[in-house]
Amino acid sequence: MIEDKNQSRTSLSSLGEFKLIEHLTGGTVIHHEDTFKGIGDDCAVLGTGDIQTLVTTDLLVEGVHFDLSYMPLKHLGYKAVMVNLSDIYAMNGIAKQITVSLAVSNRFPLEALEELYAGIHLACKAYNVDLVGGDTTSSTKGLLLSITAIGEANKNDVVFRNGAKSNDLLVVTGDLGAAYLGLQVLEREKQVFQVDPNTEHELDKYTYLVERQLKPEARKDVVKLLSDLEVKPTSMIDISDGLSSEILHLCKQSKTGCQVYEEKIPLDQEVISTCEEFNMDSTTIALSGGEDYELLFTVKQEDFPKIKANPNFSIIGHMTEDAGIVQLVTRGGQMVDIEAQGWNALE
Repeated sequence: MIEDKNQSRTSLSSLGEFKLIEHLTGGTVIHHEDTFKGIGDDCAVLGTGDIQTLVTTDLLVEGVHFDLSYMPLKHLGYKAVMVNLSDIYAMNGIAKQITVSLAVSNRFPLEALEELYAGIHLACKAYNVDLVGGDTTSSTKGLLLSITAIGEANKNDVVFRNGAKSNDLLVVTGDLGAAYLGLQVLEREKQVFQVDPNTEHELDKYTYLVERQLKPEARKDVVKLLSDLEVKPTSMIDISDGLSSEILHLCKQSKTGCQVYEEKIPLDQEVISTCEEFNMDSTTIALSGGEDYELLFTVKQEDFPKIKANPNFSIIGHMTEDAGIVQLVTRGGQMVDIEAQGWNALE
């Protein structure tokens, strides 16, 4: 009798991206001593000398990560670079090179790819990064874009996710939630256009939100700013999947808990007003939206005077010794457990 293997099938969406990675890579064996840090952080860290190499890669798939009905190809090229550079900066490093691999269907003419690469070249120029290689092949379905970024940092400057301690302050750069709302605005405009192509778009009042979605900027400036302030974070991560997910990553890796104060979460006024218009809760959007590409990090209490008045930083909470217990302190003083509500690419 032939066994029905379908009875033991496990859907990938039931795991989610991070549990899937853990499941597939849990038995990974490191064979080389210069693999200083492998899977489990924003970048792999290679080398045993004073200067270490940082490597990260991301894959963007049409219809999953981007929609070309409102994502211009030039913006896509630029954003794809930012996604990777952000990981380098999250390790407190400097990005130096990228490689670009592309799978493309025959519906794309040469001129379309020229637009894509115009965005890639623009990002390289703006962030002083060299395009040094890659690969190109055909695709039966749309566009797939994979970029690998390479950077470096002094061994003593590299920041991992696992260094936070109880009572460390939790700090975030910039403001949160705008990129997700920008996506909602673009999706709404797409639906309106499909019903009536002659309808005029009303995007002027959403300029900041749409820009945060279509043309994000990686926080290269923060690496230098922290160095100038003589502050080395105890842990750090970039905010790609949502604030709640990233806090949980830091807590899991550092074996700590965390308390986050709702009133301290930085929100742009355009985020607040658009949440009211869309009947959305701004705190939920900030916690779960994703694609902000800001940096989330922890610092020792003694570094508070160095960062307290800096407009680039918001102190939104502190780490606790209660490992795994991550809570939001609401404006009303209630304690609410934080769970990862970020975007799941496998659904």
